[in-house]
Amino acid sequence: MQDHLVKAVADGVRAYAAVTTNLVNEAIRRHDCYPVAAAALGRTMTGALLLAANLKNEEAVTVSFDGHGPLGKVTADATPEGYVRGYVSEPHVGLPLNAKGKIDVGGGVGTDGMLAVTRFTGLKNPVTGSIAITDGEIADDLTKYLYVSEQTPSSVGLGVLVNPDFSCIGAGGFIIQPLPDATNKTIDRIEANLKAISSVSRLVGQGYDAHAIIAALLKGFDVHYLTTMELAFRCPCSKARISEVLLSLGEPDLKALVSDGHAEVCCHFCGEKYPFSKEELEAILAEARKRHEHGM
Repeated sequence: MQDHLVKAVADGVRAYAAVTTNLVNEAIRRHDCYPVAAAALGRTMTGALLLAANLKNEEAVTVSFDGHGPLGKVTADATPEGYVRGYVSEPHVGLPLNAKGKIDVGGGVGTDGMLAVTRFTGLKNPVTGSIAITDGEIADDLTKYLYVSEQTPSSVGLGVLVNPDFSCIGAGGFIIQPLPDATNKTIDRIEANLKAISSVSRLVGQGYDAHAIIAALLKGFDVHYLTTMELAFRCPCSKARISEVLLSLGEPDLKALVSDGHAEVCCHFCGEKYPFSKEELEAILAEARKRHEHGM
């Protein structure tokens, strides 16, 4: 099944749902994630895509958890076009299952820190909202963020089902939000539907697509499906961009790289490695000197 995101509305409520199994597997492969890291990163990337679905084209959102747990930072960037990338500082973390017999994402993320959501909207400065992490399980923290920082009552569900071989069986998520005109009856029905749903990762593992997830969330409603969008792991890094980063280094650092005779730069968002030969480094050093002379 191709990863995808669906938007829908019903009487007094809107819902977004996504299936992200393939892109989560891509992130697991690129970062060599153990199950705790796979679940934390997969949930964060899915959550970022759901938040980005509200943005306009060429905008973006960054979701970053820094709970001072063994995973370190867990970060994802997403765009309204359906692209996402992400990384976890320490992907090789092994933890026992939690009290519910599930992967201990909260124990990996930690709860002594902050969740930050930054929206890049084309204005001069991006807008960042942050809250203290509640349980580190990602979905509940995003639910709290939407309520506290954006004054939007929501229910967020996120899940990543991981195989013993560390691959992802199913991943996905949803955001459901009552609209200002929602009645108590509407809210009661939504709550009843949420209680009846098993974990979203298991729904995806059973073959549910995003339309079917929304149908379960909005059972009993007259649902209007608005848009369907394909999703993918994509990082905009390139050798040209990495070269610009190297150009920003001071001359002593560039000279040291030239003396070493080679360099390899790894993009922490996607794990792509970019090798630079001595000749390429000498050209970058020459360009850096030229820019310095011209005050660029």
